[in-house]
Amino acid sequence: MSQQPKLSVLMTSYNREKYIGQAIESVLAQTFTDFELLIVDDCSSDNTVSVARSYQNDSRVRVVVNEHNLGDYPNRNHAATYARGSFLKYHDSDDIMYPCCLEVMMKALESEPRAGFALSANERWPGGPCPMFSTPRQSFQREFLGWGGLFWGIMPAHALFRADAFRALKGFPEAGPHSDVLCWLRACAKVNVLLVQGDLFWPRSHEGQGPVTAFDRVPIYEEIWRALNGLDCPLTAKELFQARRNWCYWMLKQVVFSSLHGRWQLAFCIVRSSGISPLDWARYLRRGHRSGLAGTPFDENGEYIVPDSLLPKGPGAEARQSETSGNMAARLGAPVR
Repeated sequence: MSQQPKLSVLMTSYNREKYIGQAIESVLAQTFTDFELLIVDDCSSDNTVSVARSYQNDSRVRVVVNEHNLGDYPNRNHAATYARGSFLKYHDSDDIMYPCCLEVMMKALESEPRAGFALSANERWPGGPCPMFSTPRQSFQREFLGWGGLFWGIMPAHALFRADAFRALKGFPEAGPHSDVLCWLRACAKVNVLLVQGDLFWPRSHEGQGPVTAFDRVPIYEEIWRALNGLDCPLTAKELFQARRNWCYWMLKQVVFSSLHGRWQLAFCIVRSSGISPLDWARYLRRGHRSGLAGTPFDENGEYIVPDSLLPKGPGAEARQSETSGNMAARLGAPVR
């Protein structure tokens, strides 16, 4: 491929001969076609590389085989060093990308230059229709004052990055299975994110995936508490106080739940590694309070912001919209943000 592609799709692989063919084909079937597909294999011991190379008759496909096994997130970062596109999209070698995925995400992110990356999800984003622009403060409001869902459960394949933003953020932290959680935590504290519609790919579950235990989550808890005490936390002082209360209460529930199920070692590990001091427990441990509208972007009239691309066009459209709109924020008792 001589012409520089607009988008680089990055697929890292390790022993996925059974699934990688379908994963590759789902990328090649995209309605958006200005991309390169980089497959970076991490020293597979099966026929993964052979299957991947069989698709190199398509000029968009490139296959790279590492000299040494790097591991999951180090290999994801390594794959990005080969990318030539202005945008980066990860796709796992055992998942299926729906045909509209790249088109939907690219159209949304290109139309919003203020956002460093876009995130999709497997369920709806609360607080309005997508695409939904979220500042660092709104992202932290959504996660720590609302019902969450912005950091936990969002995988690398849910993201579409501007390449320069991804590199400025120094890629993914290399901190084990939950490095993606740490990535969203750090990234959303610094740059704007665009929330786009969900169900754009199918994340396959199978026996070949490595086990992830509750103990693997524990190191992330301390990172989250550190973020809620950092100088660059985007919340206001009042919001931050409530966010810490909510987090301490949630942590207590994890400890109680583990104890009730006889997992005393896990409960002890959570308390010891949470980063929360005895003084912090005494100050912040109260019943949490969260709102489903936290982090919701409202316009100057207190209405949900509806993207122009979703609004009706043609004569009388504005009048019809005005007739059907009400002050949603006022009806729900929510502050305009």
